Amino acid sequence: MKQCEIGNISELDYSGTEALNTISSNLIFAGKEKKKIIFTSCDAGDGKTYTVLHLAKNLTKRGNTVCVVDADLRRSVMMRNYRIHTEDEPVGLAHYLAGYSEITDVVYETNISGLYLVPVGRLLVSPIQLLDTQALDDLLNLLASKFDFVLVDAPPVGLVVDAAVIAPHCDGCVLVFSYNKTRRREIADAQRQIKQSGCPILGGIINNVSVDSFVAKKYYNKGYYKHYYSKYYTENGKRVGESKKRGKMGSSLNDGNSYAYRLWCG
Repeated sequence: MKQCEIGNISELDYSGTEALNTISSNLIFAGKEKKKIIFTSCDAGDGKTYTVLHLAKNLTKRGNTVCVVDADLRRSVMMRNYRIHTEDEPVGLAHYLAGYSEITDVVYETNISGLYLVPVGRLLVSPIQLLDTQALDDLLNLLASKFDFVLVDAPPVGLVVDAAVIAPHCDGCVLVFSYNKTRRREIADAQRQIKQSGCPILGGIINNVSVDSFVAKKYYNKGYYKHYYSKYYTENGKRVGESKKRGKMGSSLNDGNSYAYRLWCG
């Protein structure tokens, strides 16, 4: 099998890790038939790709095998933003759907144990004709027979129709929102498009949330949460919670002072 290296998946802080633990548990509890999961958002920059890669890594830590499919054939940022390197020119989804490559050519084993990747391959101006084919269904079904989870990173459904075309080939959909950015009307429109495709919506993930602005006020008594936060997550002798910077799960978290939370609907 071909090899690739993912060089930029930073470690999450305590609250981000706990959020991903909960999301992973909900995916597992959704049922064994929910294996092909599409992730989409309302807009670019909502943290969808970052969420998919971190969630995939979290699932592998539980002993699952996961294949991530980069299905953003128009404007993928996965290879560049997360420093994913292959030995040769990457062959991926676009090549397979166009009939130029076999599945053995497009599935890469990564440097993270249990995590596999189907890269985008090449970008296309109008990929609908390739996505709306039996080939995509065949690919996802074959991957689902080989891996415990297939996570499909699709373009924002609020910008292009690609996600709505891919969704019928999946067992469920997870919508990714950005806190204090995504509007209710945009969320409603995204839900409507996915529901019209016939793909069940499993839930939603809220990104770009600080503990002080959301978790402590909405879900826990502030003193209670800070007790656990200060006990389990400190950095260089200083509580990370003292930083007022609001982190974004959808971008690089190299400073370690970023937070994320989730809202699971399904």
